[in-house]
Amino acid sequence: MKTGFEFFISIRYLLAKRRQTFMSLITFISVAGVAVGVTALIVVLAVMNGFHEDLRNRILGITSHVNVGSFGGVIHNYKGLMQEVDQDPEVVGSTPFIYAQVMLTSGRNVSGAILRGIDPLSASKVIKIQDNLISGNLADLVRPPQEGAESGYPGMILGKELANNLGVRTGDWVTVISPAGRLTPIGQIPKSKTFQVVGLISSGMFEYDNTLAYVDLPVAQQFLGIGDSVTGIEARVTDIYDAGKVSDRLRARLGPPYYVRDWMQMNSSFFSALKLEKVVMFVILTLIILVAAFNIVSSLIMLVMEKGRDIAILKAMGATTASIRKIFVLEGFLIGISGTTLGMLGGFALCGLLKRYKFIKLPPGVYQISTLPVQMQTSDLVVIAFCAILISLVATLYPSRKAAGLDPAEALRYE
Repeated sequence: MKTGFEFFISIRYLLAKRRQTFMSLITFISVAGVAVGVTALIVVLAVMNGFHEDLRNRILGITSHVNVGSFGGVIHNYKGLMQEVDQDPEVVGSTPFIYAQVMLTSGRNVSGAILRGIDPLSASKVIKIQDNLISGNLADLVRPPQEGAESGYPGMILGKELANNLGVRTGDWVTVISPAGRLTPIGQIPKSKTFQVVGLISSGMFEYDNTLAYVDLPVAQQFLGIGDSVTGIEARVTDIYDAGKVSDRLRARLGPPYYVRDWMQMNSSFFSALKLEKVVMFVILTLIILVAAFNIVSSLIMLVMEKGRDIAILKAMGATTASIRKIFVLEGFLIGISGTTLGMLGGFALCGLLKRYKFIKLPPGVYQISTLPVQMQTSDLVVIAFCAILISLVATLYPSRKAAGLDPAEALRYE
């Protein structure tokens, strides 16, 4: 017996002859089942990766990679703190910000909002506010438009949804009311100030576009009465996936009363939900490959029954039990490899078509995107291929064991 004859025989058994049309059909169904499962897994996970990537970019377009705050509520020596943050080798820029809850009124409507005081010059190097503007310019926060008699009002950039709720657009005026007002002989009086809308921003995230209102940092400091203080420091790092390491280093260096959080910690529940959804979809779609595995089991069992005489002759010629088992394991392996290869090619082709032609449309008002985003990851492809081949191999265990245990004398008794 030549070494490797098992592979030769498994190939011969896999390629059906005319009198084996039914076996050929079952084998084809098995290969097709694995291919469909692999294709479905690749496409669904690629679309989910695309959504994950798109949402992450939208979030990082509004929020920073690393956020430094104080347990005391405000940071007084924020310029010195920024220098400490900038000393980290992976920090490429930092900017101060102010965060406060306020109420906005336009004379028509009233809405709660988050007032964010920013430094337009340094903020543009840390967060992508300028890229998300749909009207106006970031510099208008410190240089209000010089048109009209009311041009002396400080500028404000509103989220698109917040502007819609208030019924305002660029050039209109809104009044900001802070609950942390001033104390007078008649009690606490809310503080208010009028701003001119100089721009609108659309991040694609409803919770941000519906609440955020940006003003110049000194204007926010004066309005809130906190002097030369800020709420926190935002920082941008070279690699977003190293933000956790950077935050750990900054936390150890700065110490109390400061706390440091990275973008994954600030959005942990959201990204955890996305990760769990991806795992669940992977498990559900793997069931398609499991169904194909049952087809592999049935086809191999029928092949063992049909090839009982051949198996007996091989054993009589000196083939070992291990060799017989290997023949049917190899056949299941070839079915798995064939199905996985076809599924990979189908997945690549379908993802390529989705990415290039974008023929599946989505309602932008619901998803904030018009087409399905597609992002294939090498790690996903490796795991999918490994699982498909492993399931195919497991499906061969019982049929190969039955074939290896066949008694040659019993099989040839009536031949």
